[in-house]
Amino acid sequence: MKSKQENRLIFFYFALYLAAALTIALHQPHFDTPPLFGNPPDEHSRYKVPLYIEEHGSLPTGFEEELFSGDCRWTYGFYTLLPYMIQGAVMKGVSLFTHSPLALLYAARMVNVVSGLFMAYLVLLIGRKVFMDDKIRWLFCFLVTFLPQSLFMHTYVNPDSICMLSTALMIYGLLCGYEDAFSVKSCVLLTTGMVLCILSYYNAYGFLVSSFLLFTAYFVKRKEKWTFDWKNFLKKGCPVALAVILLSGWSFVRNYMLYDGDFIGLRTKEAFIQSYGIARDTFRSSGYSLAYMLTHTSFVPKVIISFLGNYGSGTIYMYKIMYAGYLLLFGAAFVGLFMPKTKPEKVSSPEGMAAVEKHAGTDRFHTAFFHINMVFCILMPLLLLLKYAYTVDYQAQGRYLMPAVIPIMYYFCYGFQKLPFYRKAGERRKNILLTGIMMFVVLALLLMIFCNAMPVYRMTGVLG
Repeated sequence: MKSKQENRLIFFYFALYLAAALTIALHQPHFDTPPLFGNPPDEHSRYKVPLYIEEHGSLPTGFEEELFSGDCRWTYGFYTLLPYMIQGAVMKGVSLFTHSPLALLYAARMVNVVSGLFMAYLVLLIGRKVFMDDKIRWLFCFLVTFLPQSLFMHTYVNPDSICMLSTALMIYGLLCGYEDAFSVKSCVLLTTGMVLCILSYYNAYGFLVSSFLLFTAYFVKRKEKWTFDWKNFLKKGCPVALAVILLSGWSFVRNYMLYDGDFIGLRTKEAFIQSYGIARDTFRSSGYSLAYMLTHTSFVPKVIISFLGNYGSGTIYMYKIMYAGYLLLFGAAFVGLFMPKTKPEKVSSPEGMAAVEKHAGTDRFHTAFFHINMVFCILMPLLLLLKYAYTVDYQAQGRYLMPAVIPIMYYFCYGFQKLPFYRKAGERRKNILLTGIMMFVVLALLLMIFCNAMPVYRMTGVLG
């Protein structure tokens, strides 16, 4: 009976993702102009890159004027290109059958829809490893996959979707590695995630640092004294490092050659903007402090709102009650994080990370180190967003925090399951409570799509 219920839930999980993602991807607008009310953020500019790859069969340098959008005097051709390369390749395949602009746009978007589907599958696998409580595990899966903003990232042309997939691959690869001593499978998963991360979006580079640190920490052993297993570290680590360098290093070598030693390309991009006489006024250049930006603007509430759900060009919002519901849940879970630990049978695992706990044995080093790194992975996108908004371009957008959605929702669930009203409840009450929360998550997503976004899409969308 339990197996049948699990299978039904799995079917619903993937069916809902596909139905929701396809609805958004096939209806939201795209115009070759600066964004209008319903346009996905920056897609009008980003789409020019895979379109260039499809038309020319080569990679752009970033200087091409055909990549400009309106008055924008720079392009996304300076950034990491792997997501656009995949989209361009798929568009090239579609062009063998039709040259319809709409078909090509849909082809590019479908790359991210599929990327999100793979991520949803990995989230399900991650949930099985970190939560022993099936109910909490499904809550984790629903929160990660069906958070309105999280799903939205997989519906339009951007590098964020593959970047988010890469974080899931790295986390799952690490969890598998701690269980099977970094078998070939675990190393391949970790390598794939690291390569995709390197070649997709800089916001998630904190996961690269943590992946290296956690991989290294695995080989720290404690019996009578602390030791380091150099033999197995080199045996397993060298192939991973070599594969990552070979599969991703070409991008930095290319940048070095194209941009006069600029490995990342961002310095060249800023210089290119300035060559047109464009100067960006920032809080720093205007003499204001970071604290001033945070306290005298709407930066914080805008980031929170757009992390939960903000469609179109940051112009389509959920109902206020949905934001309030999410904030109430997050607030309760945050309080739960600091509550005393309970017996293992009451909580999925004392720390949730069952695979890490198993490896750690009697000492707490590996478990604590894992958590330190997951918190680091949450903080890094936030710190990068703060730095960018303060010094380069004021962007109060929570979508830049999406690489951290998996660890954020893990700690949400870990905190929630420690709350007394859940921990002390009977199984029936727990089922009712968690079913209610998951129904809220689904309802918030569906209302956002069909009540808030679709009316705008019908007026301005590709089918409008």
